[in-house]
Amino acid sequence: MSTTVPTAPIVAAGLVGGFAVGRATKQRTLAGVVLAGAGVAAGTQWAKTSGPATTAALTATYLAAFGLSHPLAKKIGAWPSVFTAAAASAAAAWVFNDRRG
Repeated sequence: MSTTVPTAPIVAAGLVGGFAVGRATKQRTLAGVVLAGAGVAAGTQWAKTSGPATTAALTATYLAAFGLSHPLAKKIGAWPSVFTAAAASAAAAWVFNDRRG
């Protein structure tokens, strides 16, 4: 029996958690581990439920949200930027994967 795991909270936790770990520990590597772990967990679920094209698109969205949060932080601040990136990535995961389940 296969269980569908919602991925929107996973990607949001990866972005917010990765930033929080990086800020708390001053270790970018640990932040990357959190970010990557959430990405792999979500990507595995996307591959099972939505196929390779959606998996690629959602992975690109997740990585773009991470990348774009950096210049956005210069305009609106670090935490608001992280929350914006997490919300955008989670919304995409919900729309293109989670709401089907």
